[in-house]
Amino acid sequence: MGQEEGGSEHRRRSPWGALALVMLTGLALMRNGADVTIGPPQPAAAAALTGRPEVFVPTTPLVPVEPLAFSTASRITIGAIRIDAPVIEVGLDQDGWVQAPPPDDPNLAGWYQNGVAPGQRGTAVMVGHVDNTRGPAVFYGLGSLKKGNHVEVTRADGHIAVFEVYGVEVYDKNNFPGARVYGDTGHPELRVITCGGGFTRARGYDGNVVVFARMVASR
Repeated sequence: MGQEEGGSEHRRRSPWGALALVMLTGLALMRNGADVTIGPPQPAAAAALTGRPEVFVPTTPLVPVEPLAFSTASRITIGAIRIDAPVIEVGLDQDGWVQAPPPDDPNLAGWYQNGVAPGQRGTAVMVGHVDNTRGPAVFYGLGSLKKGNHVEVTRADGHIAVFEVYGVEVYDKNNFPGARVYGDTGHPELRVITCGGGFTRARGYDGNVVVFARMVASR
C-alpha cells in the first residue's frame, strides 16, 4: 500500500507545518479498547522529558550519525518489551486522524507514509494499537520503556535504523502538543505513539503515550 520507492526528496519530506499539525494533534488510535483489569503500563516519571520547550531537543550529547535516504519501513523491533512486528503504511482517515493499522491484527504497526521515513533527517512517526476487543495489542507495553532503550526499524532498502529512547510521556488527546511531538530537531528522530491515560467504555482512552527517540546508528 502507499507510494512506491523513489520520487523527489521534497515530496517525501512533507513538512510538519500548521495543517499537518492540526490533522495529527490529539491523535486517537484506539477508540474501543478492551476491558482489561490492570490496563497498559503508564510512563514512569524517570522517563519523562526535562523542561517544556516547544520542540524538545535532548541535552545529552550523542555521536552524530549520517541520515539515511528515503526508504519505506517494513518492521519495528523493541527488544526491551518484546515487540517484533511488521509495519504497514498509513495515511489520514476521513476525519483527519492518522489511521491506525487494522485492529483485528494485534501485532501490526503503522508508519505515517506522508511524513519522514525512519532514518531520514526529521521526525518519523509510527503508530499502533494498545489493545483491541480481545486483549493487548502491539504497543501495549510502550509506556514501560525507559531512557536508553533501543527501537530498531527495518527498512525496505535493507538498512536498519537504530533509535535510542530519550523520553516517554503521556498527553491528553484533547490538548496534544503537536509541535513538541512532531517538530524537526535537525536530526533523524522517531516518535512511537499509542493510546494511554485513563479509559472508559464511553470515551475510550483519554490520552496518548509518546516515545521520543533519536537515531544513534544504522546497519
